[in-house]
Amino acid sequence: MERPFVIIHTHTSIDGNIDGMDLPAFEAGSQLYQDLSLTPGKQVLNVDAYLNGKTSTEDNITHYKVPDVDEHAAQVPAGDFIAEPDAGMYYISIDPRGELAWETNTFGYGGVPAHFLDVLTDQASNAYKDFLRRKKISYIIAGTDQVDYGIMLTKLANLGIKRLMVGGGGTINWSFLQQGLVDEVSMVLAPIANGDPNAPRFFTAREPYSSVSPVALRLSSVEDLGDSVVWLRYTVNQPTP
Repeated sequence: MERPFVIIHTHTSIDGNIDGMDLPAFEAGSQLYQDLSLTPGKQVLNVDAYLNGKTSTEDNITHYKVPDVDEHAAQVPAGDFIAEPDAGMYYISIDPRGELAWETNTFGYGGVPAHFLDVLTDQASNAYKDFLRRKKISYIIAGTDQVDYGIMLTKLANLGIKRLMVGGGGTINWSFLQQGLVDEVSMVLAPIANGDPNAPRFFTAREPYSSVSPVALRLSSVEDLGDSVVWLRYTVNQPTP
């Protein structure tokens, strides 16, 4: 299967919490995480797309609003829709049923504008796909009920995406890792913990997307980034398809 090089890159506390904490140590780690992945002149991961799950996108961009769809829209052409085939950077979100209420077709994070690309399944309605087309937001269809990551990655490769950063949440991170679709795990580890048992985690198994099972990693590098923040990079000790 042709696919991009996949990097899970996440900022986390030492107890695995990926949620924000109101302490300078966490903010320092968050800024370094952004610099390594996206900030012009500082980034080193060289990604040309980054992917988040639906919940992360709702939390940070669309804020659980309802999309303004036209239920009487004319039938859109079958298949994928790529509004900007030559975008320098893509923000990709998993959105199986077509529910995200995008307001624009770009997002600026780390000083880098990224074109939105929505990953849908056959469950997404014609009205929602019409909504995306009116917003000039790209979408691909990958799966019947749940997103098929293999199909998705092949389509992203065909779009010219060579290096993809997966930035969570924990369910998405673990699903990619468990399916053998990850080449590198990159962890910016902040010197902080709060022990919250209900906090979102770096990796979370969740049926039907994934299950609890061990995956071995191999440390490839450790770097002290200052402010007691450490950057850990791992390769995955399992064959990728």
